[in-house]
Amino acid sequence: MDSPQLLQASKSRPAPETKRLTVAKVLVILFLSLLVVTQLYPLLWLFLYSLKTNEEILSGSFFSLPETLQWSNYEVAFESGNYVRYLGNSLLVTSVTMFGVILLSSMTAYAISRFRWRCASAVMLLFLIGMMIPLQSTLLPLMLIFKQVKLLNTHGSLILPYMAFSMPIAIFILSGFMKTIPLELEESALMDGAGVFRIFRSMLLPISVPPMMTVCILTFITIWNEYILAATFISSERLKTLPFGVNSFVSQYSVNYGAIGAFLVLGALPVILMYFLLADKITQGMLAGAVKG
Repeated sequence: MDSPQLLQASKSRPAPETKRLTVAKVLVILFLSLLVVTQLYPLLWLFLYSLKTNEEILSGSFFSLPETLQWSNYEVAFESGNYVRYLGNSLLVTSVTMFGVILLSSMTAYAISRFRWRCASAVMLLFLIGMMIPLQSTLLPLMLIFKQVKLLNTHGSLILPYMAFSMPIAIFILSGFMKTIPLELEESALMDGAGVFRIFRSMLLPISVPPMMTVCILTFITIWNEYILAATFISSERLKTLPFGVNSFVSQYSVNYGAIGAFLVLGALPVILMYFLLADKITQGMLAGAVKG
């Protein structure tokens, strides 16, 4: 027989909690489900749009399915839209911009967050003000400057503004993360004889990989579909980026809507692929500097 002490202990042991769906949880689930639908439906609609003929697009219902899948639209988009050339130009401009943003913003964030100097707060404020400058207000000044230095109609006329407009948010994210790194790590490295550049290269950069991935993804998404600067500064067909491919299917008397949809799907594939491969890095980078460790 069990002893009275064991029986008493078993009676006093709390029963396992059962998971219950409260009204708040149900509302949260419904809201997130609605959010998923509203985010995924435009992609699904665009994919179905790219498989329709012009007659179905112009005369059919907005929600109608294609009667016959027009995969030939993708062949037309790939060949007539100069997809490979425009894709190469976009990859070149985006990759160089991302490399420059990561290099310059990481060094700037390191100087602002880890060094003690009088103007650190003023410099950080200056970069934060840069986040509020609208892109359209810089078109005319940049065009005049690039014309004087003979940078118009080159990829450099895109890379430099892209870097300038991407660096403020990058510095904000990286500096917020670097402030959470314990100073004892740098002190121990200094005692071992490491210099500032060695500490930055061998210690700070490896630790800052999550926020750097966040910066890369945000920069990639922002630049990939940018059209205003590219349309203003680039006139050569050889140097145009991916958004210009849509103009290939618009003529004076007709528009190939199905090919436009197919080209938009092909243009969105690199962004979707990169986002799904590195989506977890966005959360890690955004939350990395949220808690003081």
